[in-house]
Amino acid sequence: MAAEKRDYYEVLGVDKSASEDEIKRAYKKMARKYHPDLNPDNKEAEEKFKEVNEAYEVLSDSDKKARYDQFGFAGVDPNYGAGAGGGAYGAGGFDFGDLGDIFGSFFGGGFGSAQRRNPNAPQRGESIRLSVTISFEEAAFGCEKEVSVDRYETCAVCHGSGCADGTSPEVCPDCHGSGQVQVRRQTPMGVFATTSPCGRCGGKGRIIKTPCTACRGSGLERKRRTIQAKIPAGIDNGQTISIRGQGHAGKNGGPSGDLLITITVRPHELFRREGTSVLCEAPITFAQAVLGAELEIPTIDGKVKYDLPEGTQSGTTFRLKGKGIPELNGRGRGDQYVTVYIETPRNLNREQKEALKKFAESVGDNNYEERKKFFKKFKK
Repeated sequence: MAAEKRDYYEVLGVDKSASEDEIKRAYKKMARKYHPDLNPDNKEAEEKFKEVNEAYEVLSDSDKKARYDQFGFAGVDPNYGAGAGGGAYGAGGFDFGDLGDIFGSFFGGGFGSAQRRNPNAPQRGESIRLSVTISFEEAAFGCEKEVSVDRYETCAVCHGSGCADGTSPEVCPDCHGSGQVQVRRQTPMGVFATTSPCGRCGGKGRIIKTPCTACRGSGLERKRRTIQAKIPAGIDNGQTISIRGQGHAGKNGGPSGDLLITITVRPHELFRREGTSVLCEAPITFAQAVLGAELEIPTIDGKVKYDLPEGTQSGTTFRLKGKGIPELNGRGRGDQYVTVYIETPRNLNREQKEALKKFAESVGDNNYEERKKFFKKFKK
């Protein structure tokens, strides 16, 4: 019998170095594939399902996994003489008792004797997602926006009970308030139990015979609300802010969900953003580049003056300290980087062209250092 067993890692299709999450994902995939409910009257699938669960029962337990890694099957299966406690088999065949909890956590309680969650326990409401478009400057300095939200709120008439005034819900006689019913059946591996939502109460565990007319028994009513959303300074395109408690109402006294707003920033005509830095390009004339000039540079704070030095080359970048984007939820600001480029004049008249030729002849090549370096490299 021992020779027929496959290595547990091989059964789940994972390496020995697989993490706990990787083992869990592999088990979930294999268990779904071979589950008896999905493969009725399939003996091979039943055996595979048994094998997969035996492997996971060991590899999901850190102590058993350590013994298996060190001693193999002898470390976890008494049939191999280790006496290390029962494996995945019980005296009456395959034991699905613990597997119910595993399937309950993975698949929502649809298999085995899954761990049941009280359907009448407080449940947090769902969050609401929406997007808001703002300008480049609004993203930089922050702003407030009004957003309209359609959400479910606790019914003002029945206060969330779902019952008409003067009445109360009754415990479901079929599931006795659990919200689930269990069906057992005999299989070659033993008794197998499946759990599913109660059909009589719809999984709620209670029955409302006289529902509230305002919410029709749901305990919730749909409302449109206008909410002031505060957008923090420094937020970037694609980031999301959360407004706690402004989502859908919870059930059975549970808290409301959140309002999640994803920000879209409109592109700017002059500026680009990289982190907290603002980038822009500014055209200058040939004369300004040669002689220097006082430039008027646009920033997100308005125009500032900058003294361009003589002999500035096209493509030169200079920094305006503290003129960038504020740190998100922090202190300080980034810088603005301005790259200048020389714009070549067009449509010169004859007089202007003659003057430019005389200028070029008077300057020669001695004043063009980069040009001289280029042709020197070219000759080499």
